[in-house]
Amino acid sequence: MSDKINRIVLAFSGGLDTSVILKWLQQTYQCEVVTFTADLGQGEELEPARAKARLMGVKEEHIFIDDLREEFVKDYVFPMMRSNALYEGLYLLGTSIARPLIAKRQIEIAKQLGADAVSHGATGKGNDQVRFELGYYGLAPDIKVIAPWREWDLTSRTKLIEFAEKHQIPIPRDKRGESPFSTDANMLHTSSEGKVLEDPWEETPDYVYSRTVNPEDAPDAPEYITIDFERGDGVAINGVGMSPATLLETLNEYGRKHGIGRLDLVENRFVGMKSRGMYETPGGTIYHLAHRGIEQLTLDRGAAHLKDELAPKYAELIYNGFWFSPEREMLQAAIDYSQEKVTGTVRLKLYKGGVYVVGRKSPYSLYSEKVVTFEDDAGAYDQRDAAGFIKLNALRLRLLGRRDR
Repeated sequence: MSDKINRIVLAFSGGLDTSVILKWLQQTYQCEVVTFTADLGQGEELEPARAKARLMGVKEEHIFIDDLREEFVKDYVFPMMRSNALYEGLYLLGTSIARPLIAKRQIEIAKQLGADAVSHGATGKGNDQVRFELGYYGLAPDIKVIAPWREWDLTSRTKLIEFAEKHQIPIPRDKRGESPFSTDANMLHTSSEGKVLEDPWEETPDYVYSRTVNPEDAPDAPEYITIDFERGDGVAINGVGMSPATLLETLNEYGRKHGIGRLDLVENRFVGMKSRGMYETPGGTIYHLAHRGIEQLTLDRGAAHLKDELAPKYAELIYNGFWFSPEREMLQAAIDYSQEKVTGTVRLKLYKGGVYVVGRKSPYSLYSEKVVTFEDDAGAYDQRDAAGFIKLNALRLRLLGRRDR
């Protein structure tokens, strides 16, 4: 097998799993391994990953640590948020939406360095293996993909630690014991799964939460903020213009403070099994509800209802890993067209885990106080028109009623 692979680009975090994978790839394939670490705003110090890769023999020029925070929010999170996508009605897709960007950058590095293979640390049970690999193949149809968890016999944490000790791979002290759960984090969310979370009847222990205060301990006074939107994307908070990543980071801090964005979910994985996860999406939850708030004013009923029909399909495509598919791009074009006049300001109240839209305004508002008022509308709407409207809509029901009486 060694003569088939000359260089591999590994998605590398510097943690126990990918450190073991790095050494295993070097040994098994007897080739050069390039490491790629993405800064997606996960809040971890990334320089230790560089030091770990260097220690394990990776050349300095083959250690890539890229700050992708702005690209992540601008080109992935915001387009998804325009759709109001929620997987199975609840999940804001924080892990799913990060995978295409990581895959894209891995393939770019592989092409730049002439690597003929890419590798990841996702297990053979989850969704991430599918998301990474659909991205790889969509961008580089002939790339070789190496998924160690589907190949090796290191099937437990104990075996991983034994392998690491045998090969002098430094192990963080907190990794020597059994981790009570596994996490994935980026600027949009943190997800936790496994171990203490596997019984769906048991409440999530408070120590699992890392991004939000307990809503019960959140401030006793509500806080009001405004978000400005232009063509469907957030551009300012409280009137202060911000880049996409800065805006999301700022909303994350509001969400953390007020205990917003916790979700305990049993979901259907693409590979066929159900899993239980705990998600924290503080800023994303605020943003999602604010975006729907501005659409209430600016989208026509037909466009709004069609968007609501498309959103579950869009969410499923993202969840299942089809970001680089023609059907996702087709839906994106329709969604983006709908956002042309989704511009204005939304005022929100944040209080003990809750987000409430309490005001909205837009230069493109379709709301007419003159037409909808309960007071004298000075002829703006003729109530007698409703009689014919109702009779025409009732016609088939009356015919059915007469037949079936």
